[in-house]
Amino acid sequence: MSSSPDNPPADDVGPYALLRDRNLLRYLAGRFIATVGHQMFTMALGWEIYKRTESPFALGLVGLTLIVPMFLLTLPAGHYADNHSRKQIIAMTVALVGVLNIALCLISWNEAPVHLMYLCLLVLSASRTFLGAAMASFLPQLVERKHFSRAVTWNSGLFHLSSIIGPTLAGLIITFAGQHAWPVYAINCAAALTFCVLLGTVRVPHVVPAKDKMTVQSLLTGFRFVFSNRIVSGILTLDMFAVLLGGSTALLPVFAKEILRVGPSQLGLLQSALPLGALTCSLYLAHRRPLQKAGPALLWAVVCFGLATIGFGLSPWYWVSFAMLFACGLADNISVVVRHTLVQMLTPDEKRGRVSAVNNLFINTSNELGEFESGTVAHLLGPSIGNTVAMGAMLSVVTGGLGTIAVVGVIGWLWPEIRRFGRLDHF
Repeated sequence: MSSSPDNPPADDVGPYALLRDRNLLRYLAGRFIATVGHQMFTMALGWEIYKRTESPFALGLVGLTLIVPMFLLTLPAGHYADNHSRKQIIAMTVALVGVLNIALCLISWNEAPVHLMYLCLLVLSASRTFLGAAMASFLPQLVERKHFSRAVTWNSGLFHLSSIIGPTLAGLIITFAGQHAWPVYAINCAAALTFCVLLGTVRVPHVVPAKDKMTVQSLLTGFRFVFSNRIVSGILTLDMFAVLLGGSTALLPVFAKEILRVGPSQLGLLQSALPLGALTCSLYLAHRRPLQKAGPALLWAVVCFGLATIGFGLSPWYWVSFAMLFACGLADNISVVVRHTLVQMLTPDEKRGRVSAVNNLFINTSNELGEFESGTVAHLLGPSIGNTVAMGAMLSVVTGGLGTIAVVGVIGWLWPEIRRFGRLDHF
């Protein structure tokens, strides 16, 4: 990557040196604003659906709705990201996200049937599938390889900062709007359009050496690469099953109302606990050299994530629950930095879009199916044990945390390469 006034040489490897790159800074600023809006949207959507249905299963159904387009469109999204301008893909899909939020705003304002919200989520998930493949493969174009792990740390830190601000703001807005969520959807639309404007000032074109036709062989390139590289396949498998079993965020509205007995503003603060922990970890990692024993750090981080998840499930006290989610965030951020750095740096640029799409499929499958799994288990166990929604939610989270710890043992045994992997700054 050549030097320019917009892209000065990053000889200084200090924690803030990369932020002098104006292209990277504009991109991160736009993504930060858009993610604040998205996190506000996520909190508001969960609050509104549970308020209107009082059903944990309805919350779990959100995850299932989001995952269907991902399965159908992941391969075309990756192919498109490798064969077209990634910057243009990001701009178009973010603009579509803004339009969909206007639709959700109108549905919420008029208290239209909830199934219309699920319909909007289907289209939203389709657009975010293309967006995810393009964004993940766009970041390596902005920095040199040797500095990529530090760029990932900043990217992750800003994501988690937005995840703290977003839910807290959403909770306050819902409270002051008389328990209505529609203003949050309108704000998310404005945030998405702001990202589009800032992205337009980023001057890093995506040069495609030679466009591939969309064939079965081309579409499967990402999967073939993932399964041929044991490091990549191992860490993606670990992340998928750990988050599938250990996810507890989908049930936060249930814990807030039924166990902790708090309202939307306290729920927003509770949702910020996990990203606050992740942000704290990001700041620590940004001010130290890249991880020297990344593989063992990854495995132990997932174990800690499972233990903290169990602690959250068992806690009847608000601030203990907050502390457990904070600990989950600390552990999860290590996993994010290691996984994203290895996936992008071990993948050739001409395949990054397709491999990123597969990576996003693994991540989003675990997140969304994890939400569906948590909601379904809580729905089934609640009536059968104690006949309460609270009991079902608690058992769902605790058993998921135990399963996460078990997965680490299995992955560490099947993929010993992960246990032996060392430095993140040598490729």
